[in-house]
Amino acid sequence: MLRFPGQGPRNADDVVVGPLDLAARVDEALAVQALAFGLGADEVAVRRQIVLRHLTYPGARALGATTVDGRLVGFVYGMPNDRTHWWSTVVEPYLRAQGRDAWLDHSFVITELHVHPHYQNHGVGRSLITGITDSATEPRSILSAIDTDSPARGLYRSLGYEDLARQVLFPSAPKPYAVMGAPLPLRRR
Repeated sequence: MLRFPGQGPRNADDVVVGPLDLAARVDEALAVQALAFGLGADEVAVRRQIVLRHLTYPGARALGATTVDGRLVGFVYGMPNDRTHWWSTVVEPYLRAQGRDAWLDHSFVITELHVHPHYQNHGVGRSLITGITDSATEPRSILSAIDTDSPARGLYRSLGYEDLARQVLFPSAPKPYAVMGAPLPLRRR
C-alpha cells in the first residue's frame, strides 16, 4: 500500500491506495467524482447505474485512495476493452480515421479516475492509475479525457499516454474529448 502525507488542515491524514469494493462504495466514489468533475445530482444518478453495470463486465476492477480513517478521496476503475461496449463504439470511428483503431484491441481501458480536489496534485491520481494498470495483462492502456490542456492530461502525458484522436464527441457531453493511449507498463518519473 502507498501512503501520502495530507495537506493543510488534514495534516493528520495519510492516503492509502489499495483495492476498492466499488459496488459497495459507489455513492462515496460518485461524491468524489461530482466534486472533481462538477456533476449535478441527475448526472450522478445516471453515472451510478453505469458504474454498477460496468462492474459486471469481465475483468473490471477498482482501486481507491482512502484516508487513514477510511474516507474515500479518490478512485479509479477500468477493464479490458471490448469493441462491443458503448465507449468503444463511439471512439472507434475517430480512431479509425487516424489509423489507430487497433488500439481498441488488447487494451485495458481506464473508465474513470477522480481525486477529491483537496487531494489533487499530490501523486494520488498517479498512484491510482499506475496501480490499476500494473496488474493489467494487456500490452497497452487507453482512456478518454476532456480535450483541453489540463492537469489530468498533463498527468497522462507524463505516464506515456499520447493523443490517439482528438475532438471526439460523446452524445450529451458538452465538451469534446481526446482518446489517449500508452504502452504498459506506464512510464515512471
